[in-house]
Amino acid sequence: MNKKIRVLITTSNFNTAGSGKVIYDLVKGLDPDKFEAEIACNSNKGAFFKVIESLGVPIHIFETKSPYRPFYNLLFRVWKVSKFYKRNQYDIVHSWQWSSDWTEALAARLVGVKWIYTKKAMGFDNKNWHMKSYLAHFIITINNEMRAYFPKKKQQALIPLGIDTDYYNPKVVTEPLELTTTSFHIITVANLVPVKGVQILIEAINQLQDSSVRLSILGDFNNAYGDTLVALKDRLGLQDQVEFLGKSLDVRPYFKTADLYVIPTLNEGRKEGMPMALVEAMSMGIPVLGSDITGINFVLKDFKSLLFEAGSVDDLALKIIEIKEMESLNRSKIGQCLRSYCQEHFSMNKFISEHEVLYRSIADNQ
Repeated sequence: MNKKIRVLITTSNFNTAGSGKVIYDLVKGLDPDKFEAEIACNSNKGAFFKVIESLGVPIHIFETKSPYRPFYNLLFRVWKVSKFYKRNQYDIVHSWQWSSDWTEALAARLVGVKWIYTKKAMGFDNKNWHMKSYLAHFIITINNEMRAYFPKKKQQALIPLGIDTDYYNPKVVTEPLELTTTSFHIITVANLVPVKGVQILIEAINQLQDSSVRLSILGDFNNAYGDTLVALKDRLGLQDQVEFLGKSLDVRPYFKTADLYVIPTLNEGRKEGMPMALVEAMSMGIPVLGSDITGINFVLKDFKSLLFEAGSVDDLALKIIEIKEMESLNRSKIGQCLRSYCQEHFSMNKFISEHEVLYRSIADNQ
C-alpha cells in the first residue's frame, strides 16, 4: 500500500522538444513520498538539459524508440528496451514523445509495464498512430478536439498542460528589456518552421505602415524558413521594426516589456496541440492574439475576440490596430484577465494533481 510508484518519463530531447518545461514542472511537483520519477531521453544536448539535471532525479541517456526496419530483428531491438524497463522496475512509462512510434509501447507490453502517452500535437493520419494508441494503456489529451482521434478508447482523459504561474509572473521579473517608450512592442515565440505562420505576422506589420510598431521574434532562425523570413523583412524594408533574437532560455523579460503577444500558426500540417508560449504570455499578463485553429482556440475559448482568421494578413492587421489603439489601462485589464484565467484553468497544481490521481489509478489496476 505504501510502495512508491516508479514512473519513467520519456522524451526525445530537451533541445528541440517543446514540452521540456512541462516535464520539468511535472517531475518537480510529484509528491516524493508517493512517486519516484526518472527521465529517459536520447540526447543531453541543449541548455535546458542543465535545468533538467538540477531536478536531481536519474536521467538515462537511452533511446526508448526502436527503428522499424529491418523487420526481421525488430523484436530483438525492442527487447533491449523491455529489459531496461524491467531492470529498473518501473510501474508506469509515460511517453512525451511527439512521434507516432509504437515500439516504446510494445516494449512495455512485453514485460507487463503500464505504458501511457500524452498526445502533444494534432495529427492522426497514419497506421502507426493507430497502433500506438491501441497498445497504450491510457492516453492523455491536451485539447478538447483530440478525443475524436480515439472514439473507441475509453482509457483516455483530457488534462491540459499546466504552467507555473508563480514563475510566469510579471511581478518577479526585475530586469525587463529596455525599449523606447514610443514603440508598441509585439512578440512571438516559436520553433521557426513554415506552419508557424510567422510570415503572416511580418506581412501584417508591413500592412500597418506604422513605424512605432516593433516585432521581436524569438526562436532559432538558422534554417531555410528563418532565411526566408529574414529575406522577407529586408524586402519589405522592416529592418528597424522586425528583430530576430534567436532562442532564449528565459522569455519572461521579453513578455514583461511587450504590449502584445501573437501566435499566427497556419491551419495546416501538425497545427497546435496546446501552445505553451501562448499560455506563458497570458500568465505574464499581456494581451494576446491567436489564429483561430485547434489548440489555440482551446486556450482562448472564452476570449473569442482575441482570435483571428488563420493565414489572413488583413484580419491580423485589424486585430493589432484594435489592441494598439486601446487605452493602456484597457490593455492592462485584458492582460490581468488572461493571467487570472491561467491561474484558474491551467495551474501547475491542478496539472500535477490530475497526473498523480491518474498514476495511482493505473498502478492500482496492475
